[in-house]
Amino acid sequence: MTTLTTEQMLAAQKANVETLFGLTRKAFEGLEKLVELNMQLAKAAMVDAADSAQAVMSAKDAQELLALQQKMLQPTAEKATAYGRQAYEIASAAGAEVTKVAEAQMADLHKAMLSMMESAAQNAPAGSESAAALVKSAMNAAQNAFEGVQKASKHAATFAQTHMHTMAETASRAAQQSTTDRRGG
Repeated sequence: MTTLTTEQMLAAQKANVETLFGLTRKAFEGLEKLVELNMQLAKAAMVDAADSAQAVMSAKDAQELLALQQKMLQPTAEKATAYGRQAYEIASAAGAEVTKVAEAQMADLHKAMLSMMESAAQNAPAGSESAAALVKSAMNAAQNAFEGVQKASKHAATFAQTHMHTMAETASRAAQQSTTDRRGG
């Protein structure tokens, strides 16, 4: 059987540490984007609140106040929808990075295992070919199953993204229709 050398083990550990730090860096980048998005939202909300308060204080009667309320509802719904879409896109991008790294790691692991199996098969005693073929077949089946899960996950992510965009468009249209209906159409 093939044994790992100290150099191979150190190289594997180094690669794992680099992968870990790379993933950590990507996670922080995603977090940084979310914090930036939330700061933009907070700033915009403060400006909107100040503008709304000023407009409400300058309203001359209840009818003007009602018109102001209707005018403010549509942009709020659209902003909430846009925020949700942007937050989802940031999370999706971070998830895609993690998936890409995981796929690369899995492919490398599969290659290493096949190489190790080939080496073991070459050094195995006579008559063990069928056992080696069985192990190799099991590894290929596991790789095929992993690829199937990857495809299903990508399909689910695409479906979720499409569904998110559809919901955002529907919410935006509903907000516009609600504003139109309140105005008397």
